[in-house]
Amino acid sequence: MTSNGNAPLSRRERPAKPALTRAGIVSAAVRIMRSEGLQKVTMRRLALELDTGPASLYVYVRNTAELHAAVLDELLGTVDLAPARADDDWRERLIEVLTSCTTVLFAHPELARSALVARPSGEHYLRLVETLLALLDEGGVPAGQAAWGVDLLLQYATATAAEHATQAHAVENQDDWDALTRALHGASRDTHPHIAGLAAELLSGEPQARFVWGLRVLLNGIVHTPTPAPTPTPAPQQGAQS
Repeated sequence: MTSNGNAPLSRRERPAKPALTRAGIVSAAVRIMRSEGLQKVTMRRLALELDTGPASLYVYVRNTAELHAAVLDELLGTVDLAPARADDDWRERLIEVLTSCTTVLFAHPELARSALVARPSGEHYLRLVETLLALLDEGGVPAGQAAWGVDLLLQYATATAAEHATQAHAVENQDDWDALTRALHGASRDTHPHIAGLAAELLSGEPQARFVWGLRVLLNGIVHTPTPAPTPTPAPQQGAQS
């Protein structure tokens, strides 16, 4: 015993740590991302947050890439799927759902960029895909075209969020935009007649308007473009007769 009231507690006197779970690990990762950014969401930083060793985390999450995908899936749970249950045209409802998806990603620039290569597979991602497929089915889109179309729609939504999130959160991107503007408006009609004639149109439109227009282009293509027929597997050749 000691008379020092500030002496450290023994192991037996410390409160028991809560048991590790995958849900708890992902929740802690989301907290770190919100406060410190996605780059700080590492196994080492997460172990420190949870007062454990990094090796303990690998039982639940294989690597940092899987952890980031799980964080992405957790945030996809905040996508507003309510428009899918409304009575408007199915295209408009699908656009509203994907707009909500880009808004969620836009709020987290690093995650938006990571989402271009992350492969979420959790319940929230599955629910989003199921919602989009249901809307395409409601619109009479053939199954194969819907299946491939969902991939295109999510790629476009993710890329749009990553692009605009980066532009909005980095001062140097204004310099890049100004340089592009000067280059397009300064293009010679002799060497680049189409750019010279369309410089203003190339730069026109609010980001949201261009995003919605792009979704309509994709949807029209998905509705009217059949997927290619499967390539027949060549029959095995018979061996030469002896």
